[in-house]
Amino acid sequence: MIALTFSPQVAAARAGGAPVVALESTIITHGMPWPQNVDTARRVEDEVRAHGAVPATIAVIAGRLHVGLTGAELD
Repeated sequence: MIALTFSPQVAAARAGGAPVVALESTIITHGMPWPQNVDTARRVEDEVRAHGAVPATIAVIAGRLHVGLTGAELD
């Protein structure tokens, strides 16, 4: 079984039955050049929030699968 690390926002959304939108981190890691990559990731997350859902960018960090990233993790 793969251990998942949920951000506090994603964990709360899941517990409360709120909508969560999964977003891939490929755009951050190798899809676009810096700083456009992080700016785009933040804009996409903001758009998800603007429509009433919780963004859950997914990434492997230090060997663990994270669902929902903090600002520092996006950077």
